[in-house]
Amino acid sequence: MPNNIIDTLIKNRVSWLADSGPDDDIAISTRIRLARNLKDTPFPTNASDDDLRKAVLAIQLATEKSGCIKKPYFFTMRELDDLDRAILFERRLVSLDFSAKPESSALILSPKEDTSIMINEEDHIRMQAIHSGFQLRTVWSKIDSLESALSGEIPFAFDHDLGFLTSCPTNVGTGMRASVMLHLPGLALANQMQPLIHGVNKLGLAVRGIFGEGTENLGNLCQISNQSTLGESETEIIKRLEMVISQIISHEKNARNKLIETGRNFLLDNIGRAYGTLKYAYVISSKEALNSLSMIRLGVDMNIIRSVDIHTVNELFVHVQPAHLQKYAGKPLEQEERDIMRASLIRDKLKKK
Repeated sequence: MPNNIIDTLIKNRVSWLADSGPDDDIAISTRIRLARNLKDTPFPTNASDDDLRKAVLAIQLATEKSGCIKKPYFFTMRELDDLDRAILFERRLVSLDFSAKPESSALILSPKEDTSIMINEEDHIRMQAIHSGFQLRTVWSKIDSLESALSGEIPFAFDHDLGFLTSCPTNVGTGMRASVMLHLPGLALANQMQPLIHGVNKLGLAVRGIFGEGTENLGNLCQISNQSTLGESETEIIKRLEMVISQIISHEKNARNKLIETGRNFLLDNIGRAYGTLKYAYVISSKEALNSLSMIRLGVDMNIIRSVDIHTVNELFVHVQPAHLQKYAGKPLEQEERDIMRASLIRDKLKKK
């Protein structure tokens, strides 16, 4: 059953790459996660196997009774093999730590992949909502409704002075991590990424790679998120993040306009070389593929490339990942085999357009 669910997922378009949200030419997606723990139950870091199993059952039952996720998929992570867990990670449905610890953990997932609950990651509950584009308030409303529904069925660990209690002190308070994934090739071509990262960090926000903390900034994709969860309300965090993201989007638009006005040949050269690489390469690494796809997406967004549609480019950002390639192949692949298959997949997709 779990394997059938994964097979179903990879046939579907990734919901957060729908390219249908506000400012979706720059803001790829908006995601909010909430960390919660069950009251009077040892946190996962100190819990016994029996405690963890009871937490899984309690959270599954609460989800079913509250109806907070309609017709959810439910599976324990130990039912999945390494490849299927990696698929979930590449689709941004689970964290890297969660995918690496299958024992006594479980996942509840909406069929549209826009809502999920990780059970027994670092905390008993890591609930997530994710939408395409820049829409922090919409995503907050969704995750707030989910949290309210669950809390009506099971009490959470809470302190009136500190707020929600979590395994890691950095999540105490709201337990919220709100982030927006941005595509910033204009600023990258203008050599403005390092000043941007420095400025964002000074404002108390974090800049992470495409798959979150500790991951590389590939394809000119980065996630901007709050660092503090204590001392600010959820609304205040979202308002501050919203203001900073709006400014970054404005800077990216200005960088793109400046490239057209004063660096047109430089811009066209970068886009053209990337397009040529993807269309004719027979061996390509994940890193080179993502960086080239970034330039193609820029070309499509700026109406420089009209032979490729944005949905094809967006989907390739996920489909060229190692686990997806091996799933399509139906067998494990060595790195060289993946690089060959990746190039073949991209050539085939671009040929059809």
